Amino acid sequence: QVQLVESGGGLVQPGGSLTLSCAASATSGFTLDYYTIGWFRQIPGQEHEGVACIDSLDRNIIYSDSVKRRFTISRDNAKKMVHLHMNSLKPEDTAIYYCAGDPGGRFGSSCPTWYDYGYWGQGTQVTVSS
Repeated sequence: QVQLVESGGGLVQPGGSLTLSCAASATSGFTLDYYTIGWFRQIPGQEHEGVACIDSLDRNIIYSDSVKRRFTISRDNAKKMVHLHMNSLKPEDTAIYYCAGDPGGRFGSSCPTWYDYGYWGQGTQVTVSS
């Protein structure tokens, strides 16, 4: 069983930055190398919105139009961590942010949906407000 734990959320002013982290762990011998990782966000009462995804080889990275050129996803397989660097934050970025993982490793021209992943974190709240 893989566990994903998000951290780094908080309150930030519009135009500010935050970096979210997703720490992965499992039984001994686990490696993050073969996992596709995605970041999602959800406003209460709405569906999960895909924000970004990265494949196992770091060759395929996709961002939603709403965050393109403002957010950057990166991974450190040795530390079993995935990060979401968020810049130029807007009030509409306010949501609970989740990371999700799946050992599938690869995807095509669009990110896997929330239901395509096998593991999900519990989420971290990001609030953008003055």
